[in-house]
Amino acid sequence: MLKVGIDIGGTKIAGGVVDDEGTIVEQLRVETPADTAALEDAVVDMVRHLRDTHDVAAVGVAAAGFVDRDGAVLIHAPNIAWRNEPLKAKLENRLDMPVTIENDANAAGWAEYRFGGGAHIGDMVMLTLGTGVGGAVILGGELYRGGHGIGAELGHMRFTRDGRPCGCGQNGCLEQYASGRALQREAGDIADSGGIGDALAAVRAEKGSISGPAISRLVLAGDPGALEALRRVATALGEACGGFQAVLDPSLFVIGGGVAELGDVLLEPVRIAYETSLPGYGDRPVADFAIARLGNAAGIIGAADLAGRV
Repeated sequence: MLKVGIDIGGTKIAGGVVDDEGTIVEQLRVETPADTAALEDAVVDMVRHLRDTHDVAAVGVAAAGFVDRDGAVLIHAPNIAWRNEPLKAKLENRLDMPVTIENDANAAGWAEYRFGGGAHIGDMVMLTLGTGVGGAVILGGELYRGGHGIGAELGHMRFTRDGRPCGCGQNGCLEQYASGRALQREAGDIADSGGIGDALAAVRAEKGSISGPAISRLVLAGDPGALEALRRVATALGEACGGFQAVLDPSLFVIGGGVAELGDVLLEPVRIAYETSLPGYGDRPVADFAIARLGNAAGIIGAADLAGRV
């Protein structure tokens, strides 16, 4: 059975036809319109184009924001002016086929569970390190949504009381300490201090800023300043995972996003911080850690696979 998966991002809309094995058989991409009506039109046009050449049964749409438990209403989207938007009904009326709406991190996590780094492990947590920290929780082989559909916002766990301001309106959220943006901030602080930060400062002087890829290149080259920035972010992530273990007791953590491309260089300090943060450290089972495998395609694959399941 073929389904269409649509992944709505802040800058682009990606869509594809996905088969039962999680393989994308055709994919499209367009820029995200600023206007919400034009955005809806773009999604409809993309689905119509894909189904013109494929016999698709349903559509799944992934978007950043709070989605209700029925997969019907986008309650709040941080980057799009949708508030209590009945997106499912609107799209179904225009497309005349079943549509499911899903949070983008949930869709990506589900894809990794079904077809990627999750390897069908029924109790799994995925954390995506990007501009923020996205989270998805699989419990007993089912996607956990919570009582209102907006559970597993792991990046907005209060990590530090009275900490850094977060875009969600609170302070001290995990994503201010363990995201790609946090890595850049830590690198900037180290560059300001001199010493081991000299290479980071040189990049900033040349480029005007220190990008994530630039930090990654320095990490892989063994630069001490870049490694220290990564250690700070990895430690925050590992400590948070220790807390998630106490509540959810997953068998596996899957780490995705651009920072995760560093592989074991990231995971080693994460594991150390995680294990030393566990209640009953040394006397209890621990979770495994893995890097996500599906990359930017995870949202499309997960949205398609979840279509009709809610």
